[in-house]
Order: sequence, then structure tokens, then C-alpha cells
Amino acid sequence: MPKSGCLKSRTITLCVISVFAAVLAIQSEAAEKVNPVPHLRKQGSATQLIVDGEPLLMLAGELGNSSASSMDYMEPIWPRLVELNLNTLLAPVYWDLIEPEEETFDFALVDGLITGARSHNLRLVLLWFGSWKNSMSCYAPVWVKTDLQRFPRAQKRNGSGMEILSAFSDTNCDADARAFAALMRHIREVDGRDHTVVMVQVENEPGMIPQARDHSARANELFSKPVPQELMDYLEKNKQTLIPEFHAVWEKAGFKTSGTWEEVFGKGSGTDEIFTAWHYAKYMNKVAAAGRAEYPLPMFANAALIRPNYKPGQYPSAGPLPHLMDVWRAAAPKIDFLAPDIYFPNFTEWCRKYHRSGNPLFIPETGRGSQRPGNAFYAIGRHDAMGFSPFSIETLEDAENELAPAYEILTQLAPLILENQGKATMTGVVPEVAFDGTVDDAMQKVELGDYVLTVNFERRTAGEDSASSSLPGGIIISTGPDDYVIAGTGLVVTFATNSPGEIAGIASIQQGQYIDGRWVPGRWLNGDQSHQGRHLRLPAGSFEIQHIKLYHYR
Repeated sequence: MPKSGCLKSRTITLCVISVFAAVLAIQSEAAEKVNPVPHLRKQGSATQLIVDGEPLLMLAGELGNSSASSMDYMEPIWPRLVELNLNTLLAPVYWDLIEPEEETFDFALVDGLITGARSHNLRLVLLWFGSWKNSMSCYAPVWVKTDLQRFPRAQKRNGSGMEILSAFSDTNCDADARAFAALMRHIREVDGRDHTVVMVQVENEPGMIPQARDHSARANELFSKPVPQELMDYLEKNKQTLIPEFHAVWEKAGFKTSGTWEEVFGKGSGTDEIFTAWHYAKYMNKVAAAGRAEYPLPMFANAALIRPNYKPGQYPSAGPLPHLMDVWRAAAPKIDFLAPDIYFPNFTEWCRKYHRSGNPLFIPETGRGSQRPGNAFYAIGRHDAMGFSPFSIETLEDAENELAPAYEILTQLAPLILENQGKATMTGVVPEVAFDGTVDDAMQKVELGDYVLTVNFERRTAGEDSASSSLPGGIIISTGPDDYVIAGTGLVVTFATNSPGEIAGIASIQQGQYIDGRWVPGRWLNGDQSHQGRHLRLPAGSFEIQHIKLYHYR
């Protein structure tokens, strides 16, 4: 064929491909309009995850770090997750395994996760183990790890290198962002209509350790320069609403609006941490932006938390921690929210620290001890949590498994919970626990609707070792002027009115269940179970739902 004919043939072929691609793009856009990509939406003061047009309460569990690296290993795990009453699984995606050679991608493990989740009616939250996992760069590909000239490491003050990719390297960030974009593009191609994957975590527990900041030449150069105007503009604009801990640091240094990092924030490891947080957040924002350009799923960053009196570097300095929330918000607008990995006993304290300043609560990791199910009721009821996720869920032993019955109750309640999120008609209760594990079983008073509820807590059995007994906890939902649905374990609740001179009486208490969102009553509990109309009691050691109707009298 003459050369001109070849060119003509190629032109026609390219036109056909272009038309076909355009048709696919139009079909994809049309599908997204009918069934939009999972996204976040406000309802009152709450933030909800919307999937296929409906809010999703994530009753989740997170896999151990290595479980998702083998689909053969995962095969017996899937049925176990269903038995635990999960509706969502958090699973890692490993940079070194999906890009074993530069720009050569293998998504077989991702496809296996999506296929397995679909076949077991589970949603997925994928965790991007890219540049950092628990501060370290253990999941960076070998071709990144072994080329220190091109992909520089963070350095200690003495100049020695660390097993941490430097957040001050554009090359590091660009390589991570390209891989993450390829991952998100692939997810859209294989799951853009089914929405098995509903959310993505960017990196994992980033931060500097054992020193507060990187001391490489590039980091030192930037540390000596003025604080970026972008951050100063944010601080000035939001001065009155900054997180109190951060506001206090800036105030102590004189509320300066320009200068070097030490001039604006003072000298010390705290300023090293603020400086590092800005650059970690900018790095991760670039990674998130590259992924969102391909498929704009909700994205979040998670944090390893701080032991009392620990200084930056003793914990992962500069991570998405509550006292640095404003720095992360200013530097990383492509990350939707920050999330705590709560392994310390003072669960309620960390929930309060993260659920403020407009940051919604989601708990991607928590411990699996016997007290944890009560914490789920508390976080979801009190803080409108989008989800709750014990770590290493596949290794949960039957002897410590109170999660399955707790999740079964929360599954029944999910439509009612989602309907009431953000409306000040719902709360959660659990005993306060200090960092040292000391449990405060003191009664708690709750004002909800037209009544004041006094909640007392009880353990599973009298005399049982408190370290092994279940921590009580529950959720309380006001479903009408004199109606409440109360669920959980180990609660004794009494009621008083807000009206002077009036007494609250119990009209009826029913034990029951929700089936397809409809209340199906069971036993009538007006006698001994309610102490002859004196209280509502959810016995310790089991999880249940009760519906109570009240009335007033003088």
C-alpha cells in the first residue's frame, strides 16, 4: 500500500478509537449522574458518606498489614468477616506490589480485593501504603529504596539517613502521586459503576520519628526561610476559630504575621513539628490531588496518637494530629478529613479531640479488647461517627468476640441512626477511661428531647475481674416527644422531666428488633425487668434494643 494510504488508514483507525473513547466517556458521565461517585454530604451538624444515593454507616474492620498481599490467604477470611456482621472492610494496597518496576503496574491484588468484597456484599476502604506506613517507607518499591540520589531519605541532625522518604523531595512526591493516580484510575475502570470501593486513606500514620523534623540540606534551607504566605493567610483569616492548642502557640509567640518558622511560632521541637506538618500535608495533598483527578472518592489521613507527656519525635511528629489540624487543613484541602487510630484506653477523649472544628469522626483503627463494642455505640451516638473499625479483624478470637452481636444490633439500627445524625436527637454513653486504664463508672446525665436521662453503668457479673469484663456502652435516640430507642449493654437509665413540678413516668418498655427498618416488638418489660416502672435496664453481657414510652404526671 502507498505511504499516503497507510497514513489515511491510521487516521481512520485513530478516529474510530477517539469516537469509541468519547462514547465511553459520555456513558461514564451519564452513569455518574444517575449513580454518582461515593461522596461526603452534610446532614445538620453531621457528615455522612453517601454511596449509591444512600448514607452508609460503616460497621467495619481493618485487615492486618500483610493479609491483603495474598488472595489465597484471604480466601478463608471473607466468610469470617460476614460472620462478624461487617459491612465494610479496610484493606491495604501496597505501592511496592502494584508498581514492582517503575511505571509497570500490577493490580491483581486490588482486583482480588474488589472481587472478594463484592461476592460477600462488603464495601471497601482502601489504605494507600505509599511513601509512609507507620512513619517508615517500608512499602516503597525496591527501585525507590535503592536509588538514594534520586529518591532522598530524611536525615537525622547528625546527617545519617533514615528509613523514611524525605517529604522535601519533589521526586519522591511525584513518584508516589503517579502510582496513586494509576491506582485510582484503575479503581474507576473496574469499579466506577459498582462502588465497591467507597473511600481511600492516603498514606498511613505519617510522621517523623525519632526526631521532630528532617534535617536534610533541603529541609534546613526551607526551615530558615519565612513561613509560607499561604499558611499565614489561613491563620489570619481563621484566627478566632483555630484549634485552641494551636492558637495558644501562635499567641505565645506574639501573633506575628510574617517571619521565619521560629520567629512566628517560637523555638523548640513544637515549631519543628509545625514546620514538618506543613510539608507532610503539602506532599500528601499533591498525592491526593493526583488520585482525585482520576477518581474523586472521599480521602482521609490517619494518625498515630500521643502518649501523655511525649514530645515530637517520641511519637510520629507532624502527623494529622488534633493540635495540628489547622496546619493540615490549610496545606491539604484535597484531604477531606483527619482520623485517629485509637489504641489508648482514653477513647472518649480522642473522639472529642477529633470531632471538632468541622472535622467529622471516622475511626479506621482501634483495639479489639472486650471494651471496644461499647466504644462503637458511643462514637456513633455521641459524635455521629461515619464508622468504626477494629484492627487485625481477621484474627479476632471467639473468646473475645463481642463485636458480632454489637454490630448485629447496630446493623438493625443503622437506618434510624443515619436518619438522626446531625439533628441533636441522639447521643452515646460509655464510662470515661483514663490513659492508665482507670475506669470512671460514675453516672452520667444526658439532656435529650424533653427529658433528663440519668445513666448508670453495670459490668457483666458481680465480682468479675474488671480487666476481662465487658465495658458497658450504648446509644440513645429520641424518636418522639415521649419516645426513646435505647440500645447497647450494661445500662440502667432513669428519667426526669424538664418541667418543674412534673414527674416522668414509664408508660411502657418493649424489647424488640428492627427488621428492614421497621420496629418489631418482642417482650413487654413493664414488671420486674423495669423494677416496676422505675428504670430501663439493658443487662450487661448481651446487646439488645429497647423502646420506651414516657408520660408526665404531678
